[in-house]
Amino acid sequence: MKVTEHLANANGNTLFSFEILPPLKGKSIQSIYDGIDPLMEFKPKFVNVTYHREEYIYKERGQGLLEKIAVRKRPGTVGICAAIMNKYDVDAIPHLICGGFSRDETENALIDLQFLGIDNVLALRGDPIKTESTFKADPNGHRFAVELIQQVSEMNKGSYMMDDIQMAPTNFCIGAAGYPEKHFEAMNLDFDLQNLKAKVDAGAEYIVTQMFFDNTKYFAFVEACRNIGINVPIIPGLKPIKSLTHISFLPKFFHIDYPVELANELLKCKDNKAAEQVGIEWGIQQSKELKDAGVPCIHYYTMSNSFSVKAIAKEIF
Repeated sequence: MKVTEHLANANGNTLFSFEILPPLKGKSIQSIYDGIDPLMEFKPKFVNVTYHREEYIYKERGQGLLEKIAVRKRPGTVGICAAIMNKYDVDAIPHLICGGFSRDETENALIDLQFLGIDNVLALRGDPIKTESTFKADPNGHRFAVELIQQVSEMNKGSYMMDDIQMAPTNFCIGAAGYPEKHFEAMNLDFDLQNLKAKVDAGAEYIVTQMFFDNTKYFAFVEACRNIGINVPIIPGLKPIKSLTHISFLPKFFHIDYPVELANELLKCKDNKAAEQVGIEWGIQQSKELKDAGVPCIHYYTMSNSFSVKAIAKEIF
């Protein structure tokens, strides 16, 4: 079932959903199940599965020569989606990214997803790999998420790359990412909102936000979206802080701010357990306010560790 159908069928109730990472290469899928099992009591309508593109390492081969070797540290997104749908009878949503894919490879991936009965995709540009200072698209691929969304939309209309052959249309519900504190590469928030509107105009049917810790920024973001004609559902994304490392890492990597009250509590933490408890308490507070405001769904970034999200969900759902 499409995400938009789940939201419509909720009759105004706030749904629960979450995102997981594929396991590191060589690890069993049981690690995924171990992260999902504790959350099934809250009846998630869909589970997102991230996609991690290949990166490159260089190995010395003697005489000053280096060999460039492609590495996929977290393969398996499509297979994990199929396994989740089979085991839990819940919709799985693969992330679809621009980086590392040509348009033809994207088309083939979408055909595979359709064969598996997957109804939704979250279309993202994706991050640059570690060896790139800025994002670089495949020469025959997409530079921006809006271009990827356009391709999926065209396939939904039956328009494939081989346009001289009659093709069966796909039927994907397309999600897009939104940034309440703006994408870090955008010149300003207004510019970022216009980019988001372009994604919606291209066919995105719902938006999932980047994590945030200040609900006022989410509410302001939704209002700004509505003011420029973005009327699709906007699902807030939350991530519980789990360690002392997160205190500095999350703002640095995701370009987000902590509210003063949260920052003051985090500064008191002496160990990971204390930081995790602050993260749970803040997540409960955020979630209650968002649910009371009638958001369509609350989406949690679990990083495949369900402990904190379960503690929060017990108080909310």
